This record gives sequence, structure tokens and C-alpha cells, in this order.
Amino acid sequence: MDAADVMSDLSEVLYTADEIAERISEVAAQIDEDYEGREVLMVGVLNGAVMVMSDLQRAMTSHVQMDWMAVSSYGSGTQSSGVVRILKDLNTELEGRHVIVVEDIIDTGLTLSYLMSNLASRRPASLEIMTMFSKPEAAEMDVEVKYVGFEIPNQFVVGYGLDYAGRYRNMRDLGILAPHVYA
Repeated sequence: MDAADVMSDLSEVLYTADEIAERISEVAAQIDEDYEGREVLMVGVLNGAVMVMSDLQRAMTSHVQMDWMAVSSYGSGTQSSGVVRILKDLNTELEGRHVIVVEDIIDTGLTLSYLMSNLASRRPASLEIMTMFSKPEAAEMDVEVKYVGFEIPNQFVVGYGLDYAGRYRNMRDLGILAPHVYA
């Protein structure tokens, strides 16, 4: 699905599929360079990170392993509740591993702060974050992010893995959801 298919539901397109693909390639090249000679375990945060993780790994030239976690703090609303629940934990041991947590978006940082503390307690050799989208204006917790695709305004966005009530995840572009859709 493209933004053009749901344009009446969007107030603006922030990034096109081509712009996203180009930025993913740049981030993949940086990770390849930073971790040259080391094996990386990427931990994707479900469900939103599926698109980012898939495209990022395909753009990389080094071997990468992956695992998944499901963490929730949203419910069906448009803002983080701040209450974090682990719905699915990792299958892989982290001790001594170089771990990159892959996120679709960081807004308040509350969920990610909790997640990073949890993962750090498992004694990885290194622990970094890659997010495709970051909302600096929404930050309530200071979370150090090594790899950022794009900084975006503090608006409710959909597409490229991000949804509203289970919809729009498969949109290749990133757009601001029009208020009439969720009001």
C-alpha cells in the first residue's frame, strides 16, 4: 500500500518509500562498518519493527542474527500509557553478545528505557539502539540512540510498520494520520 491509497486518512506524507529505503541503506552501511569482524544479534521489537528489521538486514553485507520481543505500552490509543508489558521474550541468550535493539519509533522513551534496563541485566558485550523514527519533542526519558533513521515531529504517524488500531502498517511511506480518523 502507498500513501496515495489512503490519502484521505493522512494530513501529510513525511517520508516516501524511496526516502526510507535510502536512509535504511545508509544506516546498514554504518552498522556494517561499526561492527566489522563482530557478529551482531539484532533484537526486533514487535510488531512495528518488522519492516525496519527486514529491510535493514537485507541492506547489510555482514552476517546478522535476529530475535524478537513483543513489548506493549500503547493498547489501542494514540499515546504511550507508560505501563510496559513484555508479551514475548527472547529465545536467545544475550550474555557476551553484541546486541542492537531495532525499533520502529521512539517517542516518550518510557518503553525503551525499561527494555534497555531489562536487556542490560542479561550482560551483553554491547547494547545499542537503532530506531527508524524518533520524536525528540515527545521524550520523557533520556535514552541514548546510536542509529536514527529520521527525526519526526510529535504527531501521530502511520506506515512503514507503524499502525493505528492494526491498520496502515503495510503502507510503504510514513504519514501523519489525520485527526478525523482517530478522534
